[in-house]
Amino acid sequence: MPSFTYQALDKSGNQTKGTIEAASSEEAIQRIKLQGFFPTSVREQKVKKSAATKGDGEPVKAKKKGGGGFTLPFVRVKTKYLTTFTRQLSTLQDAGLPLLRSLQILEQQQKPGLLKGILLGVVEDVEGGSSLSEAMAKHPRAFNTLYTKMVAAGEVGGVLDVILQRLAEFMEKAQRLKRKVVGAMIYPIAVISVAVIIVTLIMLFIIPKFQEIFADFGVALPRLTMALVNISSWVAGKNPGQSVPGWLVIVLGLPGIVVLFKLSRSTKPGKAVLDTLFLYAPIVGKLIRKTVVARFTRTLGTLIAAGVPILEAITITKETCGNYVFEKALGKVHDSIREGESFVGPLREAKVCDALVVNMIDVGEETGDMDTMLLKIADNYDEEVDTAVASLVSLLEPLLVIVLGGIVGTIVVAMFMPLVAMIEGLQS
Repeated sequence: MPSFTYQALDKSGNQTKGTIEAASSEEAIQRIKLQGFFPTSVREQKVKKSAATKGDGEPVKAKKKGGGGFTLPFVRVKTKYLTTFTRQLSTLQDAGLPLLRSLQILEQQQKPGLLKGILLGVVEDVEGGSSLSEAMAKHPRAFNTLYTKMVAAGEVGGVLDVILQRLAEFMEKAQRLKRKVVGAMIYPIAVISVAVIIVTLIMLFIIPKFQEIFADFGVALPRLTMALVNISSWVAGKNPGQSVPGWLVIVLGLPGIVVLFKLSRSTKPGKAVLDTLFLYAPIVGKLIRKTVVARFTRTLGTLIAAGVPILEAITITKETCGNYVFEKALGKVHDSIREGESFVGPLREAKVCDALVVNMIDVGEETGDMDTMLLKIADNYDEEVDTAVASLVSLLEPLLVIVLGGIVGTIVVAMFMPLVAMIEGLQS
């Protein structure tokens, strides 16, 4: 049976330590309470390497508690897991549990993975005397700047449970918005991918068969058919001097475009160019603009409502808004406020937001109710994003049908033109 070391408080409030055997941490806590103590820390004792051996006498390596195994440096904790943790921590704090005990409970119930390992480190740091925000700041793969700054504001103001609740609501709404946009893109991407696969297979197996038939009958091929035959030869890699078949270029090209896009966005010039192009692109540009406005107003409103100073809140929002054009505009807003000027002046000059947004922020600045006004803007734009996504999907469906119909029709016409000529030749 596992052994657990514990720290607890007796009825007089004095701290005591000890060891107890139990089947689980929950059972250990119950046994400690039956002894008249209030446990503040309960940990399973690690098995020493010399104590555990395999059947052949070879020592077994002790597993690290909360072991998430090896994780790649760029892997981050999923937002849905972090949102659930934040909501649970808020509930435990609202119930009056000590912070350290709340963190230990949540760490113990996590499945093995990255978040469990990170929470173990947070528990150790808090137990060592660090504040929660300081402990979380050491783990940027789970807790970004926005998260840690809001937690720090909650600690200073003594309203950590309220701040965690607001943070959970913010993350849930941001996740919901992202899910809607991504969900709208699944259908066209799936249709286009299947269409590319089908057309590639036609080029590899169907067109060469027709080409052999036409060659046997000596039919003169029209230009459209010749173009299709040449494309088929390129896909199959049968053109003279061709070293790489076209189908391999297609297979590697699609993920290659995604990788190239991400690499380009990782550089400042590439991010500036791509973000500007997408923001002013037809059709999708308006959707991207509404999404970024909803994100930055909700982030800024949540930070201000949490008590984060306005200049620091703008800096955090600038770093997390996700678009270079808005980052530049918010940088000018930051400089303007630092010099004692208004919030809306640089925002109006940048022309990245609608007049309605600028006017609502102006009213919030004058009335001192900026956070409420920003959150109202975010709610309004969330609804507009829903409408824009639905409109985009309804527009994409007929466009995809027209494009795919045009491709299939072109292939059919190109193949039947020589067949018609061949039939006429046989009849004559």
